[in-house]
Amino acid sequence: MAEFFTVRHGQASFGAADYDKLSELGWRQARWLGEHWMDLGAGFDRILCGDLLRHRETARGICEGAGLDHSRVEVLSQLNEFDFQAVMHTYGELDPGAVPGTGAGRSDYYRFLKKAMRAWIRADIHPGETWVEFEQRVSEALAILADSPRGSRTLVVSSGGAIAMMVRTVMEAGPEAVIKLNMQIRNTAVSHFFASPDNISLHSFNHIPHLEHRERREFITYS
Repeated sequence: MAEFFTVRHGQASFGAADYDKLSELGWRQARWLGEHWMDLGAGFDRILCGDLLRHRETARGICEGAGLDHSRVEVLSQLNEFDFQAVMHTYGELDPGAVPGTGAGRSDYYRFLKKAMRAWIRADIHPGETWVEFEQRVSEALAILADSPRGSRTLVVSSGGAIAMMVRTVMEAGPEAVIKLNMQIRNTAVSHFFASPDNISLHSFNHIPHLEHRERREFITYS
């Protein structure tokens, strides 16, 4: 069977005017993962990423760490994250009292995002891309990955929501699983799948072997 490895992007610029770029730590996380794979002698026949800046920068960082040619990276827009800012904004218009106030912490932000995603699933809000459309494009990405040559290895750089949807689809779980999985996926965490044209199976989920050293545990992040 073919194999593919999904990687959530490195730490982005949470709280900055432009979230869609890696922080300095995000770059380090990506390079460390590439170095880990280089130490293992692990290579990839194909490298795919979404077309968001944080995806492309993470793919570049991994390639730099692994000594891989970054020009090989192919952009696949089906791997993009859902527009979580639009989902939250639209839900905030529906329920203004639920919007976190000034100075709210990340836990308040995540609770609000969960509520917003549940409303999106129920079609109570309409942020642009519907939940069904999100499901469909992630399924398109999985179909492309499942059609990879037998024995090949593909690296896939994406975001927490899209990876959570992949896992949910493969495991045939309910929609709420995407919310729960999305909140667990760590920056530059690796999930490993086996694939054939008629089946995809999940082998492992949300691993960070490059950050589990004692001196790097403080650099484990979720945003």
